[in-house]
Amino acid sequence: MKGLLVEYQPGGSTPAHTHAASAFIYATVLLGAIRSKINDEPEEVYHAGENFVEVPGDRHVVSANASDTQRARLLAVFVVDTNEENLTTPDDE
Repeated sequence: MKGLLVEYQPGGSTPAHTHAASAFIYATVLLGAIRSKINDEPEEVYHAGENFVEVPGDRHVVSANASDTQRARLLAVFVVDTNEENLTTPDDE
């Protein structure tokens, strides 16, 4: 298991990406609200205290702060093979 704290400034986002092939991810929003779209599913907004999951092979199309004025933070817990070193790969790589 590996934990990753993701912090977004107001209006901030990360590019579309995938995670390590073995990664099962449990994400909890700690502060603010996060816009998230996984694969072809509808875009969702998760608020502090809410969570979502990603399973191996998922593509995270949108990961962004839902606010242009407030910061947002989430904790992503990865259950991943111990030999995985690269947890996130942007689509452009």
